[in-house]
Amino acid sequence: MSPDRIRQSVVTQKAETVRRMLDGVASLPLASAAAFTSDPRMAAAGESYLRRALEALLDLGRHLLAKGFGVPAVEYKEIPTKLREADVLDADLTTPFIEMAGYRNRLTHFYDEVTPDELYRILTDRVDDVRAVLAALLGWIDRHPERLDRTL
Repeated sequence: MSPDRIRQSVVTQKAETVRRMLDGVASLPLASAAAFTSDPRMAAAGESYLRRALEALLDLGRHLLAKGFGVPAVEYKEIPTKLREADVLDADLTTPFIEMAGYRNRLTHFYDEVTPDELYRILTDRVDDVRAVLAALLGWIDRHPERLDRTL
């Protein structure tokens, strides 16, 4: 696979999806575990918001690798390491991003094992990791405008 150019439209769409899903997370009753778990719809909404935010973030990372470097990434858990190897992602964010990819897989494939209390902890303790990785990816793009295709 040879590098092409990173499509601004893909970056914008994926980043907006991440932000919209994080806004959805912020709208949930997260002041306490009791408030969150008292209504089973909150866990369903939180799971959906989180999974979709993670998928959009991982898809953005995959797009950067494919179009910016010609590097394929088949599995979500490969994306953070390959972004680190390409100097897109700092080492301090690589491990949390790998964990996010693993959690996305857990939400998708082992959804029946994810408890509302566990989900509450992730939504309250780890959502800032999603914001930090998004900021890092967008920061790298801002520093490398020559790699961007701004056409529609």
